[in-house]
Amino acid sequence: MPTSLELAGQLREKFGDLISEPLEFRGEVTVTVTNPERIAEVCQHAKTALGFDFLIDLSSVDNYGDDPRWTVVYELSGIGHGRHLRLKTSVGEERSELPTVSQVWRTADWHEREAYDMMGITFSGHPDLRRILMWEGYPYYPLRKDFPLAGKPTVLPDTAFTLAAPLEGGPFVTLPGGKDSAAREPRVRTPEE
Repeated sequence: MPTSLELAGQLREKFGDLISEPLEFRGEVTVTVTNPERIAEVCQHAKTALGFDFLIDLSSVDNYGDDPRWTVVYELSGIGHGRHLRLKTSVGEERSELPTVSQVWRTADWHEREAYDMMGITFSGHPDLRRILMWEGYPYYPLRKDFPLAGKPTVLPDTAFTLAAPLEGGPFVTLPGGKDSAAREPRVRTPEE
């Protein structure tokens, strides 16, 4: 039975420089797909030829201030062989679009909708790309790092809040040290504290 590192090596053999050298850290293997336009092709091969038949998760990271801005992370697992592999690819603000992998793993449908709803990353070819948590017509992407912690007022009266979302005293601050865990608890802090 090949290891995750060996399976990542096979992926690199198939796609060459499109796939980075596999990195292993704390027993987890990661490869980067350098051309985001080919992520679906790489995922299809990982599923059919290498046995990664389960998409555990698809998440996105906002690298605000860097280009490309977003990293999309695909956590794969093979039920039959019990191996795990992480695929990463990056997409910039000027064209924040990736091909969908929902035709490879059906579970990607909701994961991609969440990445679209929270970060604004679109997935071309997705069968039903619409908001999954926020309401249709909401003009912002709440998990972007440039989205204010206190929220933004809505322009739609009687929909959610008409003012900035209350955070009961947020933003929250955690202090290092302190006499006990209650003193370190994340909460609103006044300048005197």
